[in-house]
Amino acid sequence: MTQEHPITPPPELVEQWYETADNSSKDVIQEVAAQAARWGADQELEACCEWIYKLMDRGLEWSMDLRTARRPKPPSLKEQALEALASADGADHPIVATVITADQHALIRRALESLTE
Repeated sequence: MTQEHPITPPPELVEQWYETADNSSKDVIQEVAAQAARWGADQELEACCEWIYKLMDRGLEWSMDLRTARRPKPPSLKEQALEALASADGADHPIVATVITADQHALIRRALESLTE
């Protein structure tokens, strides 16, 4: 008799992860492992949120707070570009200038290019 762990991903989902991974076997294993870890963590988070919701008077509010805290949205391109500018060097130069790295430059360029005219 086989007994699956409660957060074992369904075979269809594993197949989807496999198909979206790169062709080399090492990349496939890494991608599938990463997807599986994310999926399992999301299942656990949702189970915790459901438990809190059922247990507490303010369960819905706390569940939403927990979900937001544990799965924060990544910063937008605009927020990343503003952070790159805010953290740019230049204060110790004799002439007031902003010095940015190539990565910061590329990030700010992408953000500006994404703006509509």
